[in-house]
Amino acid sequence: MSAMNVSLVGVGGQGILLTSDILARTAARAGLDVKKSEIHGMAQRGGSVISQVRFAERVYSPIIQDGASDLLVSFERIEALRWRHLLRAGGKVLLNNLNLAPVTVSSGQQPGVDDLDARLAAEYPGACVVEGLRIATDLGNARAMNLVIAGALSTLTPFEVSVWEEAIRERIPGKMLETNLRAFAAGRDAVRG
Repeated sequence: MSAMNVSLVGVGGQGILLTSDILARTAARAGLDVKKSEIHGMAQRGGSVISQVRFAERVYSPIIQDGASDLLVSFERIEALRWRHLLRAGGKVLLNNLNLAPVTVSSGQQPGVDDLDARLAAEYPGACVVEGLRIATDLGNARAMNLVIAGALSTLTPFEVSVWEEAIRERIPGKMLETNLRAFAAGRDAVRG
């Protein structure tokens, strides 16, 4: 298998780093070599966060070059546009249908994006869109949104559901495990129709 490059983007507090860790553990459990990198930025202040995961029989670098991501997973809609340059031609996009105004916009330092729907439709006509927050809220825990996204992401990877679930069990504390497994399953169901 040639290397699969996955870039996960969003803002601080959305569970991006946990989700990328679960993806990396899943790939490792499947017997692949895995490399992961993270950029936190001003994550604790609602700033951009990016985590990149590469897996294959052998991976030499954790860094994904611009235009080389096979899959862009955006936990927030504006971040999908900000990180567009990472996606390769023909790459897939998983988009959480959520708007979080960046700190620079909410503080008045930058204008917001007025034509976001049109720009996203133009950039990503075949995007897989998930209502992560709504699904997690319907399950009773909005904080499980990242596991909804992980469930949707799992349908775009070559790994068996059982391997994903093992990685989740390894990473999620006992009292939150069942809620997160339900969120994961709901995310899978949301994209499989």
